[in-house]
Amino acid sequence: MTKITLVFRAYVGLIAHDLFMFRNDFASLHRRVKGYTVRPESSHCNAIEAIASAVDIACIFYPKPVLCLQRSALLVKMLRGQGVAAHLVIGAQKLPFKAHAWVEVDGQIINDRLASREKFLVIEEC
Repeated sequence: MTKITLVFRAYVGLIAHDLFMFRNDFASLHRRVKGYTVRPESSHCNAIEAIASAVDIACIFYPKPVLCLQRSALLVKMLRGQGVAAHLVIGAQKLPFKAHAWVEVDGQIINDRLASREKFLVIEEC
């Protein structure tokens, strides 16, 4: 799959996410992400990097700010569609209160430098 195709799919995915969240709540999003299945294809490290990069580029051109949950949910969907067993992780910090979402593959954070299991208490993983 070409880089342009990946960026286009990511951009359309951002639009689809906004439309979904316009009519649904967090619980619906959670069920949706849990329902994404991993395609039975072999995953490649290059696919992970290419898809993460495409999502980053699509976020740059998106007309409104893309928050961590939207970005991470889209990344999980795209990675699982390519056979990568990605997990959406949601964490929280007590003081000052912060919540954050990121994506992990085999225990490695792939889309965020700031997120860590030491800084945030993991409250959900799907």
